[in-house]
Amino acid sequence: MNILVTGGTGFIGSHTCVELLNNGHQVVILDNLYNSNIHVLERIGKLTGVTPKFYETDIRDKEGLKKVFEENRFDACIHFAGLKAVGESVSKPLFYYQNNIEGSLNLYECLIAYGVKNIVFSSSATVYGDNFEAPFKEEYGRGTTTNPYGSTKLMNEIIIEDLCKANEGMSAVLLRYFNPIGAHESGLLGEVPNGIPNNLVPYIARVAEGKLDRLNVFGDDYDTVDGTGVRDYIHVVDLARAHVKAVEYADKHTGCEVINVGSGKGYSVLEVLHAYEKACGKTLPYVVAPRRPGDIATSYAATDKAKELLGFETEYDIEKMCADSYHFSVMNPNGIE
Repeated sequence: MNILVTGGTGFIGSHTCVELLNNGHQVVILDNLYNSNIHVLERIGKLTGVTPKFYETDIRDKEGLKKVFEENRFDACIHFAGLKAVGESVSKPLFYYQNNIEGSLNLYECLIAYGVKNIVFSSSATVYGDNFEAPFKEEYGRGTTTNPYGSTKLMNEIIIEDLCKANEGMSAVLLRYFNPIGAHESGLLGEVPNGIPNNLVPYIARVAEGKLDRLNVFGDDYDTVDGTGVRDYIHVVDLARAHVKAVEYADKHTGCEVINVGSGKGYSVLEVLHAYEKACGKTLPYVVAPRRPGDIATSYAATDKAKELLGFETEYDIEKMCADSYHFSVMNPNGIE
């Protein structure tokens, strides 16, 4: 298939492009480079032997989008493009709604206008909100989101479901991610957050590099194995493989499916920290801080549907995730250059 990948130079998008190319698909990347780097293209080329066609285009740019669709014929679209920092979304809600909703609407208009029937959307477990107990199951539906970022994911899910109802033959897979971490084992691709990281493993990586003094552990009195919050972590390469299976599934089906993508196993904050310590070979400092408002004790995925519909199961454990993350940080002390 010829696949448009929006946000294809980002963390998850770049790994997915590698897996798509290695599975014989053709890829065109659209990205505004807000959260990524043009040199990612060269690294995708090194890993696959193919440097994808690239458009530096913002999904809010209607004319730029039309140009991409006029110059290419697509069988499917994997839609990653979007702002993703929870804290920033709280302080800049309009920025998030304009980019993640208005921009996505522009993209969907083009998909309909140019006859692209298949879409895989980058959704999130945040759409479950704090309404349910783990393991989170797709049949729970959607909860009450706690921040504008999560709300944009929820709204996109609803929009895509409505598009599938209104357009005969359209097929969509909404992949609800849990916590993607890790990096490509080559050390060529990985996560490079802007500023101080919001997520656990990139933050631990900065501590291991000596760029941050210590890890703040928010709460150690939860009802969990060691009192710290438990989350479902998935290796980014596993997640990328899920996208390949999802876009191939969409090509053979119609309608809209919601599918969790996680390991189905929860790891506590301290378990992740100790796995990273094993990877880097040293003890890392941390302090216990008060719980954060809105945090829940335990979150992990029910993975039966991914196994049943996509034939997908994860391959990598937390030690491999942390080892690959550490390897990437050592190989790229200044990010991807």
